[in-house]
Amino acid sequence: MTDSTENGARRDGTGAAHTVTLLTRAGCLMCDTALAQLRAVCAEFDIEPGTVDVDEAAATEPELRAEYGDRLPVVLLDGREHSYFDVDEPRLRADLAR
Repeated sequence: MTDSTENGARRDGTGAAHTVTLLTRAGCLMCDTALAQLRAVCAEFDIEPGTVDVDEAAATEPELRAEYGDRLPVVLLDGREHSYFDVDEPRLRADLAR
């Protein structure tokens, strides 16, 4: 997977009340599934989730791979860990509605 957007943002270009980012790595089937779930939930709030491949980012942000590399996929909401392995859809919807 590659970075689709650095930071999740509203598709209409107005900026987002929240940012949603999926930390991932190439060839991760769980990451592919999580991204599909994340896109569906975020679409309800007109947010396009961003993705960051922790292996590609390691050259400039080695702390990402060190912190999250063994428990991918990880969902970040506004830069903070929200869930990992699975997208916690009910919780994410509730948090995005705030």
